[in-house]
Amino acid sequence: MKKILWVCNVPIPRIANAMNVTAPNICGWLTGFANSLEKNHDIDLHICFPLMGIKEVKSGKVGNLSYYAFSQPKVMGILPAEDQLHTSPEMVSNIKQIIETVKPDILHIFGTEYPHSLVAAEEFNNPLKTIVNIQGLTSFYWMHFNSGIPYSDLKRFAISNIARGNLIKQSEKLKERGEFEIKTLRKVGHVIGRTDWDEACTTQVNPDVEYHFCNESLRDSFYTGKWSYEDCEKHSIFMSQAATPIKGLQFMLRSMPEILRAYPDAHLYVAGNDLTRTDSLYAKLKISSFAKYIKKLIRENDLENKVTFTGSLTEQQMKGRFLRSNVFVSPSTIENSPNSLGEAMLLGVPSVSSDVGGVKNLLRHEEEGFVYQGDAPYMLAYYIKKIFANPRLANQLGEKAQKHAQITHDRERNLATLLSIYYDIDLKNRERGKI
Repeated sequence: MKKILWVCNVPIPRIANAMNVTAPNICGWLTGFANSLEKNHDIDLHICFPLMGIKEVKSGKVGNLSYYAFSQPKVMGILPAEDQLHTSPEMVSNIKQIIETVKPDILHIFGTEYPHSLVAAEEFNNPLKTIVNIQGLTSFYWMHFNSGIPYSDLKRFAISNIARGNLIKQSEKLKERGEFEIKTLRKVGHVIGRTDWDEACTTQVNPDVEYHFCNESLRDSFYTGKWSYEDCEKHSIFMSQAATPIKGLQFMLRSMPEILRAYPDAHLYVAGNDLTRTDSLYAKLKISSFAKYIKKLIRENDLENKVTFTGSLTEQQMKGRFLRSNVFVSPSTIENSPNSLGEAMLLGVPSVSSDVGGVKNLLRHEEEGFVYQGDAPYMLAYYIKKIFANPRLANQLGEKAQKHAQITHDRERNLATLLSIYYDIDLKNRERGKI
């Protein structure tokens, strides 16, 4: 039986529930892989992750999954996202202890830009048995962070800037996180990716790394259900997240006046809390520079009654919002392979996406949806209107997208690919040991 140690940024929901900590609404594809590997008698899966407020390793077991939480340092006065820029003696000691306890045949790191990923790679110190799974790539993302935002708004002051800095400073911090990523990629022998974009980026950072292709499996509920024009809210548009400039809400808002000229009843739904809210003193103090810019765009384009922030959505609520929408949009300034687009396609929701990163590996233009030049909101408006105008086309795009996504996100196929990567790496290392 092969021992695999995963190094993750968050606990999967089953583990979070067992530990009585908040279960994340992200990384649902990790749960899919973990659940499948748990049933495989050839794999002994161990999962470790950072947890704020502990000094010593916390461990346990859920089903056949062993888990370990290690210390995540808290830096006073800095937002949680910035805590992840720091290590501590406890973190290093904890990760070393976990590796010594598990003695993994393969160390599999998910996410590259966090200090704990670099610590794990260094403490394991065996590149030929270490894999990094590419999610996004911060060392490249930072260059696209503030795309489409005027300089006057990039340097705009907000009280929240005292903690996080203005948008220029935030992109610099993203670049700083990218330094950990570059060091991590140069410490490992294997990378798992799924797009031309992540292969290009990782092999430029480390030309000696062995690149393996494996698609991601998505959250359980998205494998059932099917979008239909008859059941959707006509002329409704859905974005699955918009908390940072990378997700491109600024471009979506700029496209709205053109859409509304043709479809006055069009409405944009954005998953997540209302980042523009200023109805209390706390909200006024908390609002970010980016949120101020978004608030300005909404006001200038007379969109106050045309944009709804849905609040935080559970998996089932997110699925419901997808199915009720006339079109799903991903106007991001950069993505690798956005899971939200994959989920929309799995449900057969007509989709429009910016042509960034690895999107073209997911969605075929004019066959399964539309892709457009990312900094051209007028083209985003054009394709949304095209879907609104033609229900038959919308159904055709959705059906073809669903068939493609069922192959891309096929659980059995992706699990078999992941297992073959594990077996291949293990076999090569065994053969090296015999020499």
